[in-house]
Amino acid sequence: MGKIIDLKVTTTSIGSTPTIVVQDDEQLPSPQETLRLESQQDPAPPYHIFTRSKKLQMVCIVSMSAIFSPLSSNIYFPALGDISREMNISMSLATLTITIYMVFQGIAPLFWGSFSDVTGRRPIFIGTFIVYLLANIALGVSDNYAELMVFRAMQAAGSAATISIGAGVIGDITTSAERGSLVGIFGGVRMLGQGIGPVFGGVLTQYWGFRSIFWFLTIFATLSLLSILVFLPETLRSIAGDGRTRLTGIHKPIIYMIKGQPQVSVENNLDQDNSKITIHTLLAPLKFLTEKDVFITLFFGSIVYTVWSMVTSSTTDLFQKSYHLNSLEVGLTYLGNGFGCMAGSYSIGYLMDYNHRKTEREYCQQNGYPADTRITAKTHKDFPIERARMRNTWWITALFLVCTVVFGFSLETHLAVPIILQFFIAYCATAIFTINSALVIDLYPGASASATACNNLMRCSVGAAGVALVQPMIDALTARWTFMLLSGITLLCVPLLWVETRYGPSWRLARAERHSAKQ
Repeated sequence: MGKIIDLKVTTTSIGSTPTIVVQDDEQLPSPQETLRLESQQDPAPPYHIFTRSKKLQMVCIVSMSAIFSPLSSNIYFPALGDISREMNISMSLATLTITIYMVFQGIAPLFWGSFSDVTGRRPIFIGTFIVYLLANIALGVSDNYAELMVFRAMQAAGSAATISIGAGVIGDITTSAERGSLVGIFGGVRMLGQGIGPVFGGVLTQYWGFRSIFWFLTIFATLSLLSILVFLPETLRSIAGDGRTRLTGIHKPIIYMIKGQPQVSVENNLDQDNSKITIHTLLAPLKFLTEKDVFITLFFGSIVYTVWSMVTSSTTDLFQKSYHLNSLEVGLTYLGNGFGCMAGSYSIGYLMDYNHRKTEREYCQQNGYPADTRITAKTHKDFPIERARMRNTWWITALFLVCTVVFGFSLETHLAVPIILQFFIAYCATAIFTINSALVIDLYPGASASATACNNLMRCSVGAAGVALVQPMIDALTARWTFMLLSGITLLCVPLLWVETRYGPSWRLARAERHSAKQ
């Protein structure tokens, strides 16, 4: 128990003004003692009422919806040769259908994420899935290159938003201390599309033609949409609060209509005027790029993403020429890439939680708090969340650079060698994306969907340029020197990691002070 303070209060008079004099027989408690005494009082209400198992269920639902963004891109890779032959176009033109997909994959979430930060997660989830389904149906019946390009753009616009909105859901229901593992699961399930996509694409293309890919996606997406309609409640905190606010209309899942909403204690008093979409709402995510710490994080991630995209998008042509593989065999070679994505996301997610706890202990030791005190960037503004998230970035980046250099040379060896290298390239790239995604949510927890959309915009816009250039670069420089050059460009950007770790906390604190002053 803490010390008992015996206060003696006397009243004196100086002139005509009475003065209260407080005398203490013992010293006031230390900050550590005060913190311990406060912890014995009634605990603060939880950030969100959902249990860990309920949060995991919701993460699985949004992850299975977010799988369509990478799946729609990667399932398509083994079909590039067939598309080139059937539509009588060059491989470079066939690769442009990937480029157009990535362009809209980057642009669309910028708007969808802004909408979801205002109108809620569920309405945008449902609306974008409808767009995606219509695009796949149109692609299934398209018969010329122009239609393929237009509807691939529409397909990307519908599927890409699921990543930013899914990240928004995770940001709504979690604190930074528990977010790492859930972001890792989100990325791991989502990246399942990287692994199984090309395999399914190879099988479908080999036996039923490349258009069967789009009918498969239509059926799969319909099932995912049904899971959202039935089980996923609204999570945007301005609408749903901490889970106890009564949900109505489109924000209410079908399961709540059947069984009722559990633990309701607050009536929904959403101010409809605050839900209007304005030009400011649409352009709001772009302001994130003006923040130095956010820009550095996103820019380095976009370079890694671009190099990785150039490796995967050129695989079909490189493997068919080097090893004379058909569509099915090419699809199977992408398994190394896919397993690397899943392993990178899962393992780094749990490592981030471990690193967060480790940084918490160091912070408590430095500031004299009890060792078991839970610290986050929200409760303690000076908590170095950048260091907590980026502890593993250095060795991951080094491994990525080495594997990228060796990949170009490995194409002259046994097929197993480039497949193994693709596993490590994908592992490192996905690990960096997972770290960046968690950090961006930490930097802007109140607008996590918009921040993630901005992340997606930068990655996909730079990546689209890389995918458009990779085939001409390989034709001019050969694969060996192309990937060595890409590794060198990435190496030149590595100092940005030091800059973010060194100056990021002060930039974040300055931003928080500006926001406080405005409020």
